[in-house]
Amino acid sequence: MIAYLRGKLLEKHPNQIIVETGGVGYDVLIPISTFSALPDSGSEVKLRIYTHVREDTLALFGFLTAEEKFIFEKLISVSGIGPSLAVKVLSGMATSDLIPAIRSGGVDQLVRIPGVGKKTAERIVLELKDKLDGLGIGAAAGVSEKPAAALSAIDQDVLSALLNLGCNRPAAESAVRNAKAAGVAPEFEPLFRKALELVR
Repeated sequence: MIAYLRGKLLEKHPNQIIVETGGVGYDVLIPISTFSALPDSGSEVKLRIYTHVREDTLALFGFLTAEEKFIFEKLISVSGIGPSLAVKVLSGMATSDLIPAIRSGGVDQLVRIPGVGKKTAERIVLELKDKLDGLGIGAAAGVSEKPAAALSAIDQDVLSALLNLGCNRPAAESAVRNAKAAGVAPEFEPLFRKALELVR
């Protein structure tokens, strides 16, 4: 099983990157928190990897921190939650908000994440509230301090991330415009978080 990847970041998108190592390009699925902390394309990147194997699928899920990977693995241990939905949960809330929400039984917070219904949120709380000890204290969501060169590129990345979470395009486009109008910092994660609030 692949557990760790270090190599050149060839391409990056809000939900997927390609990492070249040893002459091979690996397609890795990632949450928003990892995307927002990635270096520029062409730079070296180090990722913790979860390898998901089924009869017809082999998929790699990548995380910049051990905490993100740990929470991902806990989420997929919940009945009815697969890797794709677990990535949506990690993308929909920063780990620093997600952990206390689960511990405190914050079903109302969890159902705001696109793709998470009330029953799924209740299962997450029921099965994980006592299994996240030692996490979330000073947890960083990995905000990139460096704005992208072109604002339009950030807008497109935010829009792509919202569409990947299941939002419809008109609502997502409107949310991005409204988030910018609200004076949010022109960086990916703050703009994404604000747009996600507005699209609900």
